[in-house]
Amino acid sequence: MTGAVAAGALVAASGVGLGLWAASGDDGGSAGPRAASPAKSPSPSRSYPLSEAPRTIPAVREHTAERGPGWRPAKDHRVVVDDPALADEGRLTAAELGLAYAGEKDDRRAGDLRLELNRDAGANPESYTMTVRDGRVTVTAPGEAGVFYGTRTLKQEIEGAGAAPEGVVRDEPAKQRRGLMLDTARKFYTADWIEDRIRELGDLKFNEIGLHFSDDQGFRVESDSHPEIVSAQHLTKAQVKRIVDLAESRHITVVPEIDSPGHLGAVIAAHPDLQLRDADGDAVRGAIDISKPGAAEIVDDLLDEYAGLFPGGQWHLGGDEYQALVVSDPEASFPGLAAAARERYGSGATVEDLTTGWLNDRAATVRGHDRTPRAWNDGFFRGGSVRAAKDIRVAYWTGKEIGARQPAEYLSEGREVINHNDEFLYYVLGEPLTFVYPTGERIYEQWTPLVLRGTTAVPERYDDQILGGSFAVWGDIPRAQTQDQVAAGIRLPLRATVQKLWDPDEPELSWARFRSLADELG
Repeated sequence: MTGAVAAGALVAASGVGLGLWAASGDDGGSAGPRAASPAKSPSPSRSYPLSEAPRTIPAVREHTAERGPGWRPAKDHRVVVDDPALADEGRLTAAELGLAYAGEKDDRRAGDLRLELNRDAGANPESYTMTVRDGRVTVTAPGEAGVFYGTRTLKQEIEGAGAAPEGVVRDEPAKQRRGLMLDTARKFYTADWIEDRIRELGDLKFNEIGLHFSDDQGFRVESDSHPEIVSAQHLTKAQVKRIVDLAESRHITVVPEIDSPGHLGAVIAAHPDLQLRDADGDAVRGAIDISKPGAAEIVDDLLDEYAGLFPGGQWHLGGDEYQALVVSDPEASFPGLAAAARERYGSGATVEDLTTGWLNDRAATVRGHDRTPRAWNDGFFRGGSVRAAKDIRVAYWTGKEIGARQPAEYLSEGREVINHNDEFLYYVLGEPLTFVYPTGERIYEQWTPLVLRGTTAVPERYDDQILGGSFAVWGDIPRAQTQDQVAAGIRLPLRATVQKLWDPDEPELSWARFRSLADELG
C-alpha cells in the first residue's frame, strides 16, 4: 500500500503481509510537512501536523506518520556509515545531496544522514527502514542493496519536495527480479547511453539490465576467443567493464544473452560451415546446425569467455525461434538433426529432443561458472524424451509460437518464471507485425506480474514462482528511433513497470497523478 497518509491517521506498522521488514534501532514514529522549513529546534511538537507519506516511484509500501519538521539537506550535514561496506552508498548519496561524507562515525550530530547494516539474516536483503526524526535520518537494512534503496527514496523526496517527511518508512519489493532488457545486437547503443540508463534504473530501484548483444544482425561485444564474429560497431571489453562496475555500484546485475541455437547469424557469417541446411540443401537464416560438434564448441567458447566479463549470477541462454522447429515435420525437413537426435537419445528421439539437449548443455556450461540460467519460453517443449533442466528459469514473452503452451503449464511443472509479456512490456522499434509501443498508462492500470500472456492473469497460487519481470526494448527496425527517442519513449513505461513489480496491488495514485509525479521527480 502507498500514497499520502491523511492528516490525523497513522499507517499501521504491523507488516500487513509485507514480509519481514528490516529492523531499526529507533523505529518509532512521526513526521513533519514536506514543504515546511525545519525549525531551529528539531524536537517534535504538536505545532506540526502529521506528516504525509513520501511521494516516490515506486511508492513506499508503509509509512508511519509523525509530527515534526522533517529533514532537509544542508552543507554542514554529514553522511556517516556504521560499516565500511556502505562506503559506496555513502559517498554517492553525499555527492547527490551536497553533503559531506564523513565515513564511519559513532557520534551523532544534528542533520546527520546515517546508513546502517543490521545484517538480519531472516529479512529480505532488499528491504529497508528509514527513520526521519529529531533533525536526522537513519537508513538501516539487512543488506547493502536495502540501504541503497533507502537512499533512493530519500533522494526522490529531496528532488520532489525538498525535504523528507518526519516518520518511519518500512519498504521492500514484492518481486526479486526487476529489469530492463536491451537488444544491442540489432540496434547499437553507445556505452554512455547504457550507463545513463543504469543510473536511471538504479534511482527507480530496478536490479537488472539485460544485454542481448548477439543476433543475426550483429555481435556487439569484443571477443578474444572469436574476434572474427565481432561487428565493426561494438562495445570494447573496457567499456563493458565500466558498465558492469557502474551497475554493481547501483546493485544492478548485468544479464548477458548469447541467443542460441537460433539468432546466430552474426556467428554464422564468419563460420558458414555451421549454418543449418534443410533436406534440399537450402540455408536456414540465423540457425546453427546443432548436430555439428563445432557449433557447440564456438558457443561454449563464448560463454566461457564472457563469464569473466559479466560476473553477475544470472545468464540468459536464449533458446527461442529455432527455425528447424517452425516447420510441420522437422524430422523430414532436417534429416541430419533427426539422425543426430536418434544417435544421442534413442530411436524415438526427435529434433525437439536434440534442441532441448542443446539448451541443457549450454545451461551446464554457465552453471559451471555459478550462473543461474534462463531461456525464452518457446525454448521449452511439451513432452519429449528430453526435458529442460529444472533450474532453467522461464523468460515468458509470448504465446504466439507453434505449439504454444499456456503459462500455467510451466508453472505447474514447478518452474520459476520471469514476466516479459509482449502484450505490455515489449517496445519493438518500428512497431512491426502487431506490435505497438507500450504505454505507461496501460502497464500501470492493467498489468501485474501475474499477467504473463495477453491480458489474463494466472492463478494467485503461482505468485511465488513468478520472480519478477522485465521491460524489453527490441531493435527490429533499428533506425525507427534514435537513442534519445528510445530513452524518452520508455521513460514512463519503465516507471509504471517498476511500480507494479515493487507493489503489484492497485496503486493509490491515479495515472494522471502518477504521471505528474514522474514529471516532478525527473
